Amino acid sequence: MNQRQMITAAATALMGLAVLSGPAMAQNAAKEKCFGVVKAGQNDCANLSGSHSCAGQAKVDMGKDEWKYVPAGTCKTMGGMTMDEAKMGMKKS
Repeated sequence: MNQRQMITAAATALMGLAVLSGPAMAQNAAKEKCFGVVKAGQNDCANLSGSHSCAGQAKVDMGKDEWKYVPAGTCKTMGGMTMDEAKMGMKKS
């Protein structure tokens, strides 16, 4: 493979990565953390209480300290809470 072909292949690969990562970035930007709407085993990451640090480890349905990403603006319609609301709810318990 000559130098021109290698440069063309590298440029094509970089453009492909840019095209693929663009929608993923937009998708993440249009999501929000929603607490209290997670079914057991379907959380997205660590919980607020610190009893676990990984996705998929929620033990109960609708735990106030468990969260998942939902489309932005839909958390309240699902009956969920923001992080601040979840923290306040945990303090009261």
